[in-house]
Amino acid sequence: MGTGLEDNNGTDWYGYRKKFGVIAPSTNTIVEPDFHTMGVPGVTSHTSRIHIRDQEIADDDGMRHLLDQIRTEIGPAVERVMTAQPDSMVMGMSAETFWGGIKGNDGFVDRIQEMVGDFGLTTGANAVIAALEALDIKGNTGKNLAILTPYQPVGDKNVRLFFEDSGYNVKQLVGLRCPNANDSIALVSEPEVIDVVKKMDGDD
Repeated sequence: MGTGLEDNNGTDWYGYRKKFGVIAPSTNTIVEPDFHTMGVPGVTSHTSRIHIRDQEIADDDGMRHLLDQIRTEIGPAVERVMTAQPDSMVMGMSAETFWGGIKGNDGFVDRIQEMVGDFGLTTGANAVIAALEALDIKGNTGKNLAILTPYQPVGDKNVRLFFEDSGYNVKQLVGLRCPNANDSIALVSEPEVIDVVKKMDGDD
């Protein structure tokens, strides 16, 4: 089997199989390293960052303000990464994609699709549903979920709405209520997550 690099036939030298454009908040220190860790030959990721000027999300109003910043800055971030001519776009943030349930996610997808055209697009919300279905955990069949988020209550409310819209029963939902956008993922340790997951793992 060849490496794919013997003759690139006019394709990108490193991204000869697929080039992902990745959109992430400027505060996020997890998405980009995750893509690098999962890297395979011929697939590259190219990150553009949404400028988050105010990182405080210690309450519901702070979380709403974070989403306002994302909505304001996401257009320029998409425009910049499109100059790398990616093959598909990945939204490397989650809250905005759950907001407003299925209808909200569909509207978000439509807005991004208008920016990029007829183009592959993955959101956090759509990806988690695809993962559940790949594990044969389909909605509308009485399937029960326990969900852990880094969010404040207003974020958890929208996460619950999205999964209930998708046909799942949300039996447990714990929000870590991280106070700062930098802390939402990066500073929460694996033992902390495991401890909460064990507490959520009830008979239901």
